[in-house]
This record gives sequence, structure tokens and C-alpha cells, in this order.
Amino acid sequence: MAGEWAPIRLGDVCMKIGSGATPRGGSEVYLEAGPYSLIRSQNIYNNGFHQDGLAFIGEQHATELENVAVQKSDVLLNITGDSVARVCQVNPKVLPARVNQHVAIIRPDPAKLDPRFLRYVLVSPEMQTKLLSWAGSGGTRNALTKGMIESLEVHAPINVIEQRAIAEILGSLDDKIEANRRMNETLEAMASAIFKSWFVDFDPVRAKMEGRWRKGQPMPGLPSDMWDIFPRGFADSEIGGIPKGWSTVPSSETVEISGGGTPKTSVPDFWGGNILWYAIGDTPGAGDVFVIDTAKRITKKGLENCAAQVLPVGATIISARGTVGNLALVGTPMAMNQSCYALRGSQGFGDYYTYFATKDMIADLKQRTHGSVFDTITRDTFKTVHVISPPRELVSAFEDAVRPSMRQILLNLRQCQALASTRDLLLPKLLSGKLRVGQAETVA
Repeated sequence: MAGEWAPIRLGDVCMKIGSGATPRGGSEVYLEAGPYSLIRSQNIYNNGFHQDGLAFIGEQHATELENVAVQKSDVLLNITGDSVARVCQVNPKVLPARVNQHVAIIRPDPAKLDPRFLRYVLVSPEMQTKLLSWAGSGGTRNALTKGMIESLEVHAPINVIEQRAIAEILGSLDDKIEANRRMNETLEAMASAIFKSWFVDFDPVRAKMEGRWRKGQPMPGLPSDMWDIFPRGFADSEIGGIPKGWSTVPSSETVEISGGGTPKTSVPDFWGGNILWYAIGDTPGAGDVFVIDTAKRITKKGLENCAAQVLPVGATIISARGTVGNLALVGTPMAMNQSCYALRGSQGFGDYYTYFATKDMIADLKQRTHGSVFDTITRDTFKTVHVISPPRELVSAFEDAVRPSMRQILLNLRQCQALASTRDLLLPKLLSGKLRVGQAETVA
């Protein structure tokens, strides 16, 4: 009967529930690219599938894991470790794929339970609480077993068409978010390409040397009045060939560096305020560049009782301990913890130039890490990495060239934030039946 809801036990409606395995040989057999993706827990997030860190395997190892082949629309659930209970659907672009032992495939019969509807049920706050409780009940390590998943009951409309309608409303919001994220990746890539062309590959210099440009003949990607700034030739330097007349300096001379801090976690009055507090886990996804929200917040009192300070919009945050080199541009004022540094351009270097220049020197910074327990970079590390010092009018031209793209990225992120808030508001109401599809369509 239309509109009727009932508990549905996953073991009764799923064609497959099971986890995978690590290929024989472990990480040694992983490929940088290959015919088969190997999906691991770091790819599974409640807000969607993340391709960062995706591993690949060859034909032989994929054949050995044929019984855990991933199909389009499969729901993937992390079943062990700190990321237990995170869930998403597979991104069809990564197929064919297999999963390792930390990820379970849940494949419902679509005639009985819509996979996309199931995914939204499993990411709902109520279900996440239940899964985390189950995972922590069995031993020293968080884990969900096949039996637990099979016994899990979801409250759903008996009519699958109604399930799909609910999933479609929530999915339309997620689709808009994903479209913005894809646009951000494109915009970031465009800005990055300009930086690389002007300040890494020195394409205008090479164009002049190879006779591909003559005075009065503008070339794409550079304002015509900037071409004269690029010389017709290179000179040797500490970092290799650079345009004649340019110089190199320690990177510490191009930025102002500040550190962060953490209020005492034992003092409740320091936490839960309205000041965003950045930690490495808040690093934005690929292409998003800016950080506009954080998992934790501190109070004014907490800020006053630690070494942290409020960072302005445009500062570049770089992680400096443990996972070195994660970057973010501050999109709204916030503080940060002591595992990071904030960089502001000085001596005429702008915010966007500073971000992309820092991104370009991460490999050099990582080579200079030290520490007996964690890889670490310090303020002195920035003194050891030399970078180019281009004419400041060219830096200013770069800021002008990429500013529209960078501002659009930030606008897209704010729209994603608003869309996610709408989705999270609708999610529990739709999944409980308190809000009907027709009512929700006017909101979404």
C-alpha cells in the first residue's frame, strides 16, 4: 500500500553483504594506475566517495578478488578502525574495482530496497549512532561484522518507488554539490596551470627563445603588457635555470609565518564556541582550496588561553607535523592548532601567489622533514628552501588573472555548505516519514 512503512532487515533483501581482502603481497603490489581500482577505507566518506589515495591492482590480483568485485550502485561501508560506519555509494568512474578487508559491499535487491535510499538511511544521525555503538561493543578495536550488517533493520516505505522518490530529492542536492566540486577542480586547475606556466616552466621565456613570440604579438594566458617582463634566456641559480635578471631567495623571505595552538581540552569553557578551529582533518578536498568550516570550534576564552590567533581570509595554512604539506586557504576567519603554520605573503607577494608557490615547494619541504616520531617541518625549514623572486608587477598580474576563478571557488563552496544544510535538514524528516515527498520538493 502506498505510504506504508515497515522495518526491512538487510539480510532479507540484499543479494550480497561481504568484505574484501588485501591482495597477496600487500601494498607492494599496488600500482599508481592500473586496470582495477582497489577501494579502501580512506575512500569512503559519508559525504561521498573520495578518490584521493585510491590504489590500483593488476589483472592477476583482481582475479583473486573476483568475489568482491564492486558493481554500480553498491553501497560501501567501512567496518573497522577509526573510520568505522562511514558509508557511501561507489563512484562508477572507478569501476572495475575491488574492496579490501576494511570495506563491506552491501548490494540490496533493487526491487525490494533502493540502494540510494539505503545509503541515505545509513548516513542518517540515528543510524550512525547505532552503527558506532555496535562497532564499539565487541572488543578493543571498532568493528562491524557481517552478522551485524545482516541483522540491521532499516525503516522504509514498502513501495520501492516511494523509496526512490525520497532518494531522488536528497540526491538532487548532493548532485548540485558534486557539480560545484567538479567546477572547483576545473577552476583550481586553471589557476594552477597559469602559475606553472609563468613561474615554473617559464613558458613565455621559452616562447621568445624559440621564436614563437615577437613584440606586439600577444600570446594566450598572459596580458600583453607583461610579455616584456620575461627575458629572452635563462641564467643558472641554486634551483636551476631561471629567467635572466630574476633572483632566488629563501622562501622564509617571501612569507610571514605564524603558529597555532590548542586550548586545554580538559576545560569545557574553552570549547564549543563560535570561533572556527582548524586541524589537519579539516583540509579541503581536491580543487576546493578554501576551508570555510571546521569540525571543532573554540570560545573567545579558549582563544585567549592558548597560542592560537584568528587568521585572516587569504592566509595559507600548511600542516607541519605528522601529515606534512596539506594546504588550505582561509576562506573565513579562524584559528588553527599547533600542528600547522599560517603563511601570509610579504615583500609584494599576494595571497594566491603564496598559496600556489607553497604548493609548488611541498616536495622540497618534505625532503627536509625531521623528527623521531613524526615528520616535522619548522620555521627554519622555510629558510632552507630557495624559491624564485619574480618581478612584483608580474606577481600582481598573476593575482589579477586568477582572482575571478578563486572567488568563484569560494562562492561555490558557500553554496555547497547551504545545500548540505538543506539536505541534512530534510534527511531525518524524509527518512522518518514525517515529511512527504511533495512537501520536500518545495524546499529542495
